[in-house]
Amino acid sequence: MSPNLVARGRERLGLWPTMRLLLIIGPPAVGKMSVGREIAARSDFGLFHNHHTIEPLVEVFGYGTAPFNVLNKEFRRRVIEEAARNNVDLIFTLVWNLEDPADAAYVEQLVAPFHEAGGEIWVLELTADLETRLERNRGESRLAAKPTKRDLEWSDGNVRDMEAHQLNTDPTGSKPTPADGFLTRNPLLRLDTRSLAVAEVAEIALDWLNPAPEDTATPQTG
Repeated sequence: MSPNLVARGRERLGLWPTMRLLLIIGPPAVGKMSVGREIAARSDFGLFHNHHTIEPLVEVFGYGTAPFNVLNKEFRRRVIEEAARNNVDLIFTLVWNLEDPADAAYVEQLVAPFHEAGGEIWVLELTADLETRLERNRGESRLAAKPTKRDLEWSDGNVRDMEAHQLNTDPTGSKPTPADGFLTRNPLLRLDTRSLAVAEVAEIALDWLNPAPEDTATPQTG
């Protein structure tokens, strides 16, 4: 297996699950939305990225206000509930502070409708260094879909400020986090995207999500 990715857990699930929720996690500007779009364009997954709820709510209530926070959580939960109820394969993107117990509890609540409906949760984790992400932060498709990122001075500052949090897993496993239980129960693919185009990341992810019937070996790590 290439040293720029780590996969685990696929052997626990059937090769062709009927319904899946794919969480794409990672720090700001790592490419979660772009990769999600590419996967959705090449599969039966629908994309629900985190700014689908953020942008309209910011316009009405402002970011981080009490009504913003309440509705942001409720809208996301309802979309995931309806996807699970209607047997829709769904991609959801989010920035997850892995050190925060409240974030771990929130993710558990968010994915519960898929668990309750007999679906499966898969996790695609994207990583890239700060320099790469600052460059991607100015990408045309990102700014088109996310008006709140168009103030580049603020947006670049936000990308830098988020470095204070643990937004990617530790591949050595030496730093336990509240997210570990969730991430060990569900299949996880960790990809360093620094040298990969969006289409390449999507292709690797799709191969992992849809292995060939003869591909039944336990994934290696490294």
